Amino acid sequence: MDKILKVHTVGDYERYIGAPELHPLVSVIHYDELEHCRHSLNNYDVYALFLADVLLEDLVYGVVTYDLNAQALMCVAPGQIGGKVDTGEEIQTRGWALLFSPDILSGTDLGRKISRYSFFSYNTSEALLMTPQQRETIVSLFESLRAELANGQKDEYQQSVIVSWLSLILDNVGRFYQTQLSTPSKRTSDILHRFEDLLIRYYSEDKQLEYGIPTVSWCASELFLSAGYFSDLVRTLTGEGPQRHIRRFLMEKARTLLADGRSVSETADALGFDYPQHFTRVFKNHFGVVPSKYQKQ
Repeated sequence: MDKILKVHTVGDYERYIGAPELHPLVSVIHYDELEHCRHSLNNYDVYALFLADVLLEDLVYGVVTYDLNAQALMCVAPGQIGGKVDTGEEIQTRGWALLFSPDILSGTDLGRKISRYSFFSYNTSEALLMTPQQRETIVSLFESLRAELANGQKDEYQQSVIVSWLSLILDNVGRFYQTQLSTPSKRTSDILHRFEDLLIRYYSEDKQLEYGIPTVSWCASELFLSAGYFSDLVRTLTGEGPQRHIRRFLMEKARTLLADGRSVSETADALGFDYPQHFTRVFKNHFGVVPSKYQKQ
């Protein structure tokens, strides 16, 4: 079994790679400055952002292996596993890392909104591919935060200042991801068509009779995307999340089945609803009338 480094605190990772420990809850690491660095497969109890300046091959996220392009930014959250298996040899890597403990967010606005940063749930293959200008912005913010950690002025205001820098970094990452998601590319241009085809195939193969209504997580997996990235991508492209698209697809099929003379119960079963009452509620929310009355119109 591969050895896993337990990153319970930011200091656990700093000590492993020989980085200076400037603050017990936050760490900004510039890999270019380290003399003795090794790869590690990490189990995180902290948040972390990794900015690569070199191609990282065979990088592990969960149980899947990826290559991370140079100058990509990858984000991980507590409970996730990522990194590269330690071979015992020292390496020379380049780039930056920011790690911070959830403890520093306690009682702060950032702590209350941290779950909104959905990019922490993205796969490594969905890393942020930055422009030179975007990278310069992130590096500048990393440097400013590290300067704050290193100034030695520990007072009642420092945590607020540190959290403000963290919030600014995360907001910029989110903004840059929005640009990436909304920028036309071969990967994004056909995602909606593939999504629609996936739903059509699901029902043509009668999978709903065994598995029920298709979920966002299932659709994302079939499209080789994380649920978070898939949801954000569809919402950016269309203004609505994938759940709304699934529901609209179901309601169009429901309208056809009802027009063909199927009963409400038969229609609910055919679509994969567990209970006719659930189907009736969804139908009314969508069309403004219950299905039995819709049939009589």
